[in-house]
Amino acid sequence: MLTSIYLQVLLFIYAFFTAFFLLAVYKSDNSIIDIAWGLGYVFAANFALYITDNFNPRTILITLIVSVWGLRLAYHIMKRNWGKGEDYRYQKWRENWDNFYLKSYFRIFILQATLLFIIASPIIKVINSPYQALKISDFIGLAVWGIGFFFEAAADKQLQDFIKKPAEEKDGHIMKEGVWKYSRHPNYFGETLIWWGIFIITLSVSGGWKFIYSPILITYLLLFVSGVPLLEKRYANDEEYQKYAEKTNKFFPWLPKE
Repeated sequence: MLTSIYLQVLLFIYAFFTAFFLLAVYKSDNSIIDIAWGLGYVFAANFALYITDNFNPRTILITLIVSVWGLRLAYHIMKRNWGKGEDYRYQKWRENWDNFYLKSYFRIFILQATLLFIIASPIIKVINSPYQALKISDFIGLAVWGIGFFFEAAADKQLQDFIKKPAEEKDGHIMKEGVWKYSRHPNYFGETLIWWGIFIITLSVSGGWKFIYSPILITYLLLFVSGVPLLEKRYANDEEYQKYAEKTNKFFPWLPKE
């Protein structure tokens, strides 16, 4: 039964990303997968809760916080990207790949669907577990999630407001205020905390500790693969950014150096 539930959720996620792939083909825009990323967790969590019918305070809590996070992220990305066309990363692959649609399906959509399932597996574990009274780990996890959500949401909002400002009102072209004053990547820091918070909640159920690979994986991806390194490389030759980097922590928020 346990395997069946994980398999059902995995197949559901593949179907969800396949639908987005077909939409991307229709729109000639693979960027929409960035919207699917957050929504995928929302649909996966709610689908798992639906098929288990295991409604209790812990399963409702974890489904709620995943839904709040995923919907906010999807809306933010949709609002940010609306009317701008396909992202340059996907445009480059569109130009360089042979068998573009086949490679897009497997290298972009199915790959991200698989990663999403692996990262989301602690959520499925909690939703599929017999209920026991809420524990201190539930509240600690919720607090960690809340701090992470604050950092991610605040960083996104502050950056968008900065981008909209007229040039004459900005102190340069690099965002250096708000939470960005304490970390060069506060949004990614926030997202890692979100997943560590979810993992701490998973510790409340039997065998939950085995799912520690989920927050480790998302932390590794953001710190060493798809998040921080790409932006650091992008601004490697930017003088203003390098001065900002000299006094601002890369990832963990801390007081800026004088």
